[in-house]
Amino acid sequence: MDRRLRLAVAEGDGIGREVVPQAIRVLRSALEAYGETEVELVGVPVGWVSVERFGRPLTDAVLETIAGCDALVLGPLEVGSYPGTLEETVSPSGRIRRHFDLYANIRPSRSRGRNICGKEVDIVIVRENTEDFYADRNMFRGSGEFMPTPDVAMSLRVITRAKSQKISEVAFRYAMGRRKKVTAVHKGNVLRMTDGLFLQAFRQVASRYPEVKAEDRIVDSTAYDMVLHPEKFDVIVTTNMFGDILSDEAAALSGTLGLAPSINAGDSFAMAQAVHGSAPDIAGKGISNPISEILSVSMLMSWLSERKGLRDLEKVAWAIDGAVDRVLRSPEDLTPDLGGRGTTVSLADSIIAEMR
Repeated sequence: MDRRLRLAVAEGDGIGREVVPQAIRVLRSALEAYGETEVELVGVPVGWVSVERFGRPLTDAVLETIAGCDALVLGPLEVGSYPGTLEETVSPSGRIRRHFDLYANIRPSRSRGRNICGKEVDIVIVRENTEDFYADRNMFRGSGEFMPTPDVAMSLRVITRAKSQKISEVAFRYAMGRRKKVTAVHKGNVLRMTDGLFLQAFRQVASRYPEVKAEDRIVDSTAYDMVLHPEKFDVIVTTNMFGDILSDEAAALSGTLGLAPSINAGDSFAMAQAVHGSAPDIAGKGISNPISEILSVSMLMSWLSERKGLRDLEKVAWAIDGAVDRVLRSPEDLTPDLGGRGTTVSLADSIIAEMR
């Protein structure tokens, strides 16, 4: 078995330049202690660093370099702030998702002892990642938003049976390793064709998993019940925009976006990316919370372990997760958003020390 991997790393913008290096430090330490796989890190410019060098946030050459790697770690981006035409400044993360067909955005939210709703939260939101209302990824060419007159703006929603089936398969596979329940979230009472198609695909997949309880719920009642009864939910599968919104709600209920990891996965490639943004208001102060990015890298190691058959990477992921949980019990080690006085670097130091 080939125990070598190439991992592309893009720090991105704002606090990405602080949290991504610390996530990589934690990964290196875990690999030294628990890994057998040789991981080569390949730095790539994405975001403002690319704009300054090449005039656009993501170039074809960088995309080709990423394609030569097994996976990508991407920091947060200041999407919408880059200069240039619409075609030149399309979201780099959206373009990467389309290029590698990263149709599944996996966003787990777990209390880790810091829930704000008074109940334990342990939910995985499986979000379709390549279609729906998202204008940067639902068209082969051009934008999914357009203005037929100066006073009318329109947005095109795209839902396909194929992607709805694929994302449902991912959700049921996750549920098999958890509490064996999947909730499809939709607005089928209003969006009868698009969400109707999504539900048809979901039910077709559900029929192949009789051991998993399958249900469907309207998105607004789901949002309401997540606050009052988060224990009702195990795995939630939904379309792109609903998943984007509900996953932020779940992260807030379980503590903070600073603890919310995610990966964007396809059939043969995946990208780790923290749920939070670039936080320009605190960028450069050294107090940003690196845990979301660290846990995203841990998720990526689990994905690579399964897809590549590299079981040592699962141990690496367990080591990182366990160290994060233990550090979260020590308030003095935490960054200000978690009520502590630590820094980005000192929090990563504490996680590394716990692993050792």
